[in-house]
Amino acid sequence: MVDYSKWKNIEISDDEDETHPNIDTPSLFRWRHQARVERMEEMKKEAEEIQIKREENAKKVSQAKQKLAEAEKAGDANLRELKDALAALEKEMEAIKKKQEEHEKKEKMAPWNVDTISQPGFAKTVINKKAPRPKDEQLTDEEKESRMKNFVKENEKNLKHFGMLRRYEDSRAFLRDHLELVCEDTANYLVIWCINLEMEEKHDLMEHVAHQTICMQYILELAKQLDYDPRGCVDPFFSKIQIADPLYKKSFDDELDQFKERIRRRAAEKIEEAIKEAEEEERKARIGPGGLDQLEVLESLPENLRKCFETQDIQMLQDTIKEMDEEEANYHMKRCVAAGLWIPDAKKKEEEEAGPSDEQSKP
Repeated sequence: MVDYSKWKNIEISDDEDETHPNIDTPSLFRWRHQARVERMEEMKKEAEEIQIKREENAKKVSQAKQKLAEAEKAGDANLRELKDALAALEKEMEAIKKKQEEHEKKEKMAPWNVDTISQPGFAKTVINKKAPRPKDEQLTDEEKESRMKNFVKENEKNLKHFGMLRRYEDSRAFLRDHLELVCEDTANYLVIWCINLEMEEKHDLMEHVAHQTICMQYILELAKQLDYDPRGCVDPFFSKIQIADPLYKKSFDDELDQFKERIRRRAAEKIEEAIKEAEEEERKARIGPGGLDQLEVLESLPENLRKCFETQDIQMLQDTIKEMDEEEANYHMKRCVAAGLWIPDAKKKEEEEAGPSDEQSKP
């Protein structure tokens, strides 16, 4: 009789999956894998610390027993103290052993994952599969982008509906009725939606949609772990999460918290990028024909000359230039021309651009 109970608790995560090319956030699989690796490292470190304490205590017990034996032979007056010290060390050893047993039990109860799962014990496994897990590794980025656009166009109403659901049972029932949503494109759409909501400062709504995003990601990762059609993993996932197993629920909540934090960071980055891009566009718009920035040139002008341009008073400008040193005036005016603040013969250029008048066009 084969015991399959060990397969009931598998932590689903991987860092090898690919996301849609439109998504510029780090892969959700990578985020989850990183969190899982950190937890595994903490468990390993804790086990090592317990083992070190146990070895140190065993050494002290051995030394204490040796001293006690020597003291008994010599009839040492400190015999009672040595016995008390040995008893204390043995009590400490029992506490360390108990802690080690608890840690081993904790490790045994921890969900399996792609890094810890054992090799299959059968050369052949017979499973009643509905369909093989769909693969799209052969699609180009352009094909994936086109597929994503078509998918969203056809299903956006249902995607938003799923993102707004609150109860696990409602989500399960909705996905059962709309199995076409159980795919990577849905997860990608929800990620983008989360980022947009956070950028719009709709923080509570972002956190709600983030929960639905992680639900979809867990379903997809479970399908990948088992090499099964994701549509067949809807019921197993919701059954597991609704049972509310402490370890499984904690893993889910940890992934959700990390995902929300990533969304906040990415949204802040995108806002900063948008501001910088707008500033750069504005700066480019200020560049004059000579390659100088109008604002920088304006701020570098002497106060009296700058006032002429700010008020756009031509007469004041002419009077100011006359009063200035000729060399200094030429320097500043050349920079104004290069920045587009001053256009020499502007009236003549306007006439040339307008073309000949009716009178001029007559023979």
